Amino acid sequence: MRINGVEIEDTFAEAFPIKISRVLITAVTEHWALEAAREATGFGTSIIGCPSESGIEFIADGDETPDGRPGVYIQICNMGYKTLESSLLYRIGQCVLTAPTAAAFNGLTEAEHQFDTGKKLSFFGDGYQKLVDDYFGRTIWKIPIISGDFIIEQAMGAVDGIAGGNFYILGQNQMAALMAAEAAVDAIRRHKGTITPFPGGVVASGSKVGSKYKGLKASTNTAFCSSLRDDGVCMLADDVSAIYEIVINGISRQAIEESMRAGITAACKIPGILQISAANFEGRLGPHQFELQKILA
Repeated sequence: MRINGVEIEDTFAEAFPIKISRVLITAVTEHWALEAAREATGFGTSIIGCPSESGIEFIADGDETPDGRPGVYIQICNMGYKTLESSLLYRIGQCVLTAPTAAAFNGLTEAEHQFDTGKKLSFFGDGYQKLVDDYFGRTIWKIPIISGDFIIEQAMGAVDGIAGGNFYILGQNQMAALMAAEAAVDAIRRHKGTITPFPGGVVASGSKVGSKYKGLKASTNTAFCSSLRDDGVCMLADDVSAIYEIVINGISRQAIEESMRAGITAACKIPGILQISAANFEGRLGPHQFELQKILA
């Protein structure tokens, strides 16, 4: 299969189950909503070494938010519900409650699993916090802070999601591959339900499962490192000099497939892109498989 002359390899991306919470952060301006969202999703690229995988999903205007203010949806992901609840408490408490004019709302109100995150964070009010049963149709806590009141919804929902949906962009040179990766992320961020948790949505250091060093869970994906041709482990064609990976987490398989389709299609429009591939590890990473050609058919 080819798209705009770019070969789509007959392979699949391997992904794994994860728990996901979705939070809507609003503020007086989009700038402050984004500032809070960026702080709350920091140090959240990979569960390999970060306390959670986190990222910005999309920017919402006032028509899509409970309080009519600009908003940003974020996702916070962990391997279990207990660790996810802890991540929510820390990230909202330290990064959203502290941000000027910010408020936090439940982004998964229909989810079966609900944390009482708002109630627990309300204790910061030192006894002066107030429960409001109908705040724009939501049950919220008002927590007194020195700049006014911090608004947070009583509950935060969570679902069983998928992490690690991915594709590789193989380019003739580094800048072509990077431009295609940027185009892919821009396209993905127009879709709801997914995040690209790495810096700018792009992975420069794609990894493989395991290492020759004991105790290391992941290491550089040597088969895709063009600088290792002389070492005999690189499997790339001679005309490929750089690769970037796009990793996608999502609240459903459908959401990830839609984002992969949009991202790959956008990447294939950039000159200098030779092939689209994906990372898989014979089932050692997880049970979910995303077949590139099937998604793009």
